[in-house]
Amino acid sequence: MAVNITSIKTASNGVWQGDNPLHYAFPLLILQTTLILILSRFLAFLLKPLRQPKVIAEIIGGILLGPSALGRNEEYLNRIFPKWSNPILESVASIGLLFFLFLVGLELDLSSIHRSGRKAFGIALAGITLPFVCGIGVAFVLRKTVEGADQVGYAPFLVFMGVSLSITAFPVLARILAELKLLTTEVGETAMAAAAFNDVAAWILLALAVALAGNGDGEGGKSPLVSLWVLISGVVFVVFMMMVVQPIMKWVARRCSSEGEVVDEAYICLTLAGVMVSGFLTDLIGIHSIFGAFVFGLTIPKGGNFADRLIERIEDFVSGLLLPLYFASSGLKTNVAKISGGKAWGLLVLVITTACAGKIIGTFVVAMMVRIPVRESLTLGVLMNTKGLVELIVLNIGKEKKVLNDEIFAILVLMALFTTFITTPTVMAIYKPSRGGNSIRTHRKLRDLSMTEEFQDELRILACVHGPSNAASLISLVESSRSTKKSMLKLFIMQLVELTERSSSIIMVHRVRKNGLPFFNVFRRGDWHSRVAGAFQTYGQLGRVSVRPTTAISALSTMHQDICHVAEEKRVAMIILPFHKQWNGADDESLQNMGHGWRGVNQMVLKHSPCSVAVLVDRGFGGSGIQTPGPITVVTQRVCIVFFGGPDDREALELGSRMAEHPAVKVTVVRFVNKEGLNGDRVTLMPSPNKSTEISYSFSTATMNRPVEKELDETAVTEFRSRWDIGIVEYTEKVATSNMIEEVLAVGRNIDYDLIVVGKGRFPSNMVAELAERHAEHPELGPIGDILASPGQGLTCSVLVIQQHDLAHNEELPVSKVVHPVQTSTTSTSSSSSIQQVSTDVV
Repeated sequence: MAVNITSIKTASNGVWQGDNPLHYAFPLLILQTTLILILSRFLAFLLKPLRQPKVIAEIIGGILLGPSALGRNEEYLNRIFPKWSNPILESVASIGLLFFLFLVGLELDLSSIHRSGRKAFGIALAGITLPFVCGIGVAFVLRKTVEGADQVGYAPFLVFMGVSLSITAFPVLARILAELKLLTTEVGETAMAAAAFNDVAAWILLALAVALAGNGDGEGGKSPLVSLWVLISGVVFVVFMMMVVQPIMKWVARRCSSEGEVVDEAYICLTLAGVMVSGFLTDLIGIHSIFGAFVFGLTIPKGGNFADRLIERIEDFVSGLLLPLYFASSGLKTNVAKISGGKAWGLLVLVITTACAGKIIGTFVVAMMVRIPVRESLTLGVLMNTKGLVELIVLNIGKEKKVLNDEIFAILVLMALFTTFITTPTVMAIYKPSRGGNSIRTHRKLRDLSMTEEFQDELRILACVHGPSNAASLISLVESSRSTKKSMLKLFIMQLVELTERSSSIIMVHRVRKNGLPFFNVFRRGDWHSRVAGAFQTYGQLGRVSVRPTTAISALSTMHQDICHVAEEKRVAMIILPFHKQWNGADDESLQNMGHGWRGVNQMVLKHSPCSVAVLVDRGFGGSGIQTPGPITVVTQRVCIVFFGGPDDREALELGSRMAEHPAVKVTVVRFVNKEGLNGDRVTLMPSPNKSTEISYSFSTATMNRPVEKELDETAVTEFRSRWDIGIVEYTEKVATSNMIEEVLAVGRNIDYDLIVVGKGRFPSNMVAELAERHAEHPELGPIGDILASPGQGLTCSVLVIQQHDLAHNEELPVSKVVHPVQTSTTSTSSSSSIQQVSTDVV
């Protein structure tokens, strides 16, 4: 039934007054938006294991909602997506598209194109030229085969087909490269530079195609002079934007950067209005409005406060809400049923084959000519074959201008979907980038500093931070660990940022990655403008410490690879990780949980680290600051080392020994021992692989010689006590009781301590083994660390849990506790615990 759109009202009076909300524009738009978002997010969840970009899920979602699938039900289509609602949906989606293309222009750094050189230019030229020529060839076949295709003018049809096959989706490619950690490998940098060339060329060709398409009748303009005037006006627009608007935006960016963290609302609003005005001007000229938004995005200076604030303000709303509407509106126009019969499916195969062959072969040949290895050249070809969003924009404009009919439009949409879908798995199959760094693995711990001549005068620490809230506590911890008697501390700071679909993530990745991994650089003016950087920069200058900053931007599932690689490459002795929970005040109500994903990062680092690891449970450590080395000897930090025995506890004691050298740190060692003459029960820990590691502690399965371990514990304690006078370090021994949990909590509740340092206890003493079957809230911290880190215990001190590095200890399993009553024997020397496999080694 025909509907006069002017008679459509915005809002209904509600069902109680007899109105059907689906007959009114705004309630229907809400329902459509909700349906689109739910379906696209669900599909993105399903495709996540395949590492597909979100754009794939959104395109498939749009197709499923359209006449290809659900839309085959006429009642559904007429109720949920009636024809009268399409202009409204498309108008809202076009606003999202306008601002998304502004973000694309904001991402695209033209200066990087200048720096990329002839290699990238040659690859881009070949990657455009050959597919464009192939597209023209396919266009002739389609005109003769597809019914109605020959009714369109030759010039616009040929240009649209050429652009459709030759385009590379710069935003989608950036996300694929970032996800695969290839963004700034040689292959990634070349692909991005070539894609940037390709993007600029594609927009020029698209502007030409739109000009040739004329007024949307498919026949082209009324006169060739009209197309010429459109092109000339477009060139004048670009020149005006670059010569007049760009200097103005640079001035605005400088003003905003000088104001620090706060950016004036007026500048943000004027810029967003500028996006709309630019879109209106290009639409007025006769080129699509998105072209104006893209060019305006290019005029915004890259980096700095202003660009970052713009991205923060609009990217979530645009990419998360409005852009999926555009894909849905595209899907509603895509009817796969139009591809019917062997001839039509043969044309689809021809288009896909031609598109892939033209792009891959053209890129591969030129890459080989500039002496890029075969595997890298082939990878470049596959990467440059990425289509996606920009391709869909081109196709929609072609359909809007009636250059592409329903069948050709559906064929080209499926081609874009297929070529983008195969990119990630194909690249993963043919290209494994070198992780760089040292070929010889290094495994280090704090004990190496005192036992190895090569490194005895240098402590290297890698401190990871989530944000400004971690800076004060980490600076205090690092400073208190710094020996004033030994010469050098080299501090590597890694800010951890989760890689998301957001434009800001991709921009940050492109700025800081090298060889797919974090890139270190010394501080320079204008670099690393965050508050985190400022805090560590100040510490480096005041404390005369070598501070090297970086930012690691990865998916949480692979973040540990970056951390462990840097630790190995920089030969650090210890990694310091922030706990995934943080207290912003003294009580548990101020507890902030960073999420399970960040907890997983810590767990993976503990498992794969090439050096010792310390997890800092921060309850305000360093809030009052700490004195840097000098004549001041006022104690500002009070540290307690809790010692039960074992490799992890000895590493904690070693750290305490270094802390004792600092004049502003007071160290107390509390050693728990068994009651003299009482052997107690012998505890055996049986491996229980079926137990959940989420609620059960894991212990090392390695064979340990308990008498040797006991001797090492005694030696470590003796050395520590002989090194320090009683006035400098306090040493006390506590006899273990049957209620070990309360004994540990009593130490934690002591207000005399700011920080408690404990070992993880992967080789537990008999005292710790008693806690093996306790319900674990944070099993990665070990039994003692978990007790001290759990909320609701009335603790106010921070906790540092240390795991000593040893390859032999890496294999861990949950356990079950078996208690064997031990009779008094004159031959028994100590009580002990063990995993079942090594129980025979215990005496």
